[in-house]
Amino acid sequence: MRRSSRLFEIIQVLRRAPAPMPAHVIAATLEVNKRTVYRDIATLQAMRVPIQGEAGIGYVMRRGFDLPPLMFTVEELEAVVVGLALLDRTRDDGLRLAAARVRQKLADVVPPQAGSLNEVALRTSSWSNIPSSETDCGLVRRAIREERKLRFDYRNVSAQSTTRTVMPLTLTYWIDGIVLGGWCELRADYRHFRVDRMSSCTFTGDSFVGEGKRLRQAWENSGQA
Repeated sequence: MRRSSRLFEIIQVLRRAPAPMPAHVIAATLEVNKRTVYRDIATLQAMRVPIQGEAGIGYVMRRGFDLPPLMFTVEELEAVVVGLALLDRTRDDGLRLAAARVRQKLADVVPPQAGSLNEVALRTSSWSNIPSSETDCGLVRRAIREERKLRFDYRNVSAQSTTRTVMPLTLTYWIDGIVLGGWCELRADYRHFRVDRMSSCTFTGDSFVGEGKRLRQAWENSGQA
């Protein structure tokens, strides 16, 4: 998580906390260590965010502090609710949990005059035909973001298995499957891989930092994307 995002998360956590929150609880929530929390709290206090407390006791947000309100039209609220609900169809647990957090954050900051997310009378079906998979889509998404190579065993439609090293570029959520697109070193070309046919997926330790955008653009220009 980037530091700017982490600072925002700390503000959100403290705004919702009913009692002083110890650093170790904040650290566990954000999946960082306590030293990082101490540094971030000090940074926020230096920015005049009214956080009170100290290490070993807990922190609270002084009442009256708020983030700038988010203003939505009715149709924009409907779009947000439907879009977040549709993430249930991806079968990507990381995205589904993130969608729930986004909805809570928006509910916290949308002013009453803009309407309520809970009052939007639109529903979506969570059904999809995506097969279960042993590969964590969160790891794949992280590899794409951080431009890190992946290695995995891949089983094709004929059940033949090969080991692939791939520069991951895209992840597409279809109604019947999740497909990774990237540059395959074994085939020396762009390839698509169904995530449910991938196993033993890990980082290789190598990266292609700074190359992802160029590779995606070249792929799109080739007509294979």
